[in-house]
Amino acid sequence: MSDKKRTRWQRRPGTTGGKLPWHDWRNATSWRKATQFLMLAINGYIGVTFYYWVRYYETGGASLYLPRPGGIEGWLPIAGLMNLRYTLETGFLPPIHAAAMLLLVAFMLTSLLLKKSFCSWLCPVGTLSELIANLGKRLFGRHFSLPRFLDIPLRGLKYLLLVFFLSISLSMPAQGIQYFLMSAYGIIIDVKMLDFFRHIGTITLLSVALLVVLSLFIRHAWCRYLCPYGALLGLLSLLSPFKIRRNARRCIDCGKCAKNCPSRIPVDKLIQVRTVECTGCMTCVESCPVAQTLSFSLRTPGGETGKRHGALSGVTMALLVLGVMFASVAFAMLAGVWESPVPEHLYFRLIPQAGAIGH
Repeated sequence: MSDKKRTRWQRRPGTTGGKLPWHDWRNATSWRKATQFLMLAINGYIGVTFYYWVRYYETGGASLYLPRPGGIEGWLPIAGLMNLRYTLETGFLPPIHAAAMLLLVAFMLTSLLLKKSFCSWLCPVGTLSELIANLGKRLFGRHFSLPRFLDIPLRGLKYLLLVFFLSISLSMPAQGIQYFLMSAYGIIIDVKMLDFFRHIGTITLLSVALLVVLSLFIRHAWCRYLCPYGALLGLLSLLSPFKIRRNARRCIDCGKCAKNCPSRIPVDKLIQVRTVECTGCMTCVESCPVAQTLSFSLRTPGGETGKRHGALSGVTMALLVLGVMFASVAFAMLAGVWESPVPEHLYFRLIPQAGAIGH
């Protein structure tokens, strides 16, 4: 059935092409962008607040004091993995950096339920990568793709990095993990992370600059080839009951879904998108000009009846991904582990010496 012959109720509402404008409140893209910028703002606040908190202890209490933001724990995935091993082995919440584990578990649960949606809805690095890619398209008019003989092995790099970090995080028994995280280095591991960016080396800075330049040409270069966090969540996403599904009877083979997919998935050739590369961004769904053809759902969209079989809308996705994350924050607060249990005098002693600790 050609696109011209389809009746009005079979088309998406909105423009003549069937695609909702990005600013339409019904559009999943609108909800995703709103969620992304909310997370950017939250992480910006966390970064600034944490910097002033560290400076307070570095100056011996002579500078502005702001409370340590518990959300900084979300930037400690290795500590989160170690503490997950500790909790699974002992049955108890870890004595320090428990919030890192709870946030990690929340993001893992999100992937188990809603594909790798953390990457496209919540991750600030993914959002910045997307903004850089959009800038590159404006500057050069297109994105570029590596040939398959390069793309496939390069995608394997993030899994090698994942294996490396898993071997570090999970090799120690619970007692060793507790000893490490309660050591001077473990206590201020968040400060060490900040110092990595404050005192970044020339080689690291050049590597970041190169990655930014590559991201102008290759969409999501970091996420596609190097991010071990995304590799872990992608493997977990294989178990997700929700998937991008295509109704072949309704499909007009326009190819817009595959053309617009940030992960370069051939959605137009598949009935169900099972790949670890799918981030649940719903760009393909928004690109489809025919209603009820593509959906992020439990089952394939119905035939001419138009039944969607548990399809998720943009607002539902936003509520779910944010709900899981904030539920983990609420649990951490109720359990009394959102705030760091480290006494203030210890911070006054350790933070000024952070540069020497671990060397």
